[in-house]
Amino acid sequence: MRPILMKGHERPLTFLKYNRDGDLLFSCAKDHTPTVWFADNGERLGTYRGHNGAVWCCDVSRDSMRLITGSADQSVKLWNVQTGEQLYSFNFGSPARAVDLAVGDKLAVITTDPFMDSPSAIHVKQISRDPSDQTGESVLTIKGPQGRINRAVWGPLNKTIISAGEDAVVRIWDSETGKLLKESDKESGHKKTITALSKSTDGSHFLTGSLDKSAKLWDARTLTLIKTYVTERPVNAVAMSPLLDHVVLGGGQDASNVTTTDHRAGKFEAKFFDKILQEEIGGVKGHFGPINALAFNPDGKSFSSGGEDGYVRLHHFDSDYFNIKI
Repeated sequence: MRPILMKGHERPLTFLKYNRDGDLLFSCAKDHTPTVWFADNGERLGTYRGHNGAVWCCDVSRDSMRLITGSADQSVKLWNVQTGEQLYSFNFGSPARAVDLAVGDKLAVITTDPFMDSPSAIHVKQISRDPSDQTGESVLTIKGPQGRINRAVWGPLNKTIISAGEDAVVRIWDSETGKLLKESDKESGHKKTITALSKSTDGSHFLTGSLDKSAKLWDARTLTLIKTYVTERPVNAVAMSPLLDHVVLGGGQDASNVTTTDHRAGKFEAKFFDKILQEEIGGVKGHFGPINALAFNPDGKSFSSGGEDGYVRLHHFDSDYFNIKI
């Protein structure tokens, strides 16, 4: 399995997202410029210029017409995917961290970081079909969690919002009233900052990754802990195969702890686990720094990883991957 090396970002990667058809891959990085690539050969299609800070997260509409990006420049922007034109900018008083479009693409959930006197918050915005009708009002604003909210996604049928972040607690909120419905308990939950959250294709369960060197699989409705995957280093990124019972974890030391002359160059690996048996089944090496982003193609036949080294590595699986037996 030879990876395709995609060089286009000048700073560390932060997030990767495939569109629903799996033919486009969107990448976000600390270099202010989200980029779109062809997902089969890794060719760069174009960039979305307009942000003025690190871009932390993105999502793409079901019809691949709209891209939404959240940035440290305190804005969340909507883009025309095909032309790269900026359609709208939601402006906040603090850095925007996570963005996620609801099923139907009529709503977006956005999280903003604690900044100056304002605490972290979860915002729900309406997304208009016609950009000229777009307004910046929030349908709902939720405050409460301490520290950064690194991820917020929509729960089943858009009825709930699932959030997780620095305080290591996973929370489920009512998306209409903003009421807190469930919290992960201290015993079975993560012990340190939750860095990543990824939903299964059908939305019935989701995976969280944490600096406590583990990833956990949860039921999206009941918040029951289903599985835990333990690894040797902090987890920065998680993804679930839509095809096989595999989860993949990526991570590494915090950037500030990495020596520049690491003798294990290229040893930062994406580790694959059996989703059911919780056992490690293999790894894919190659990045020269911690892995910050992971995504599976919706067809499950390839995956990509984004690193602190500024590269996106696109891996098309060999046929023997589909026959791994434990």
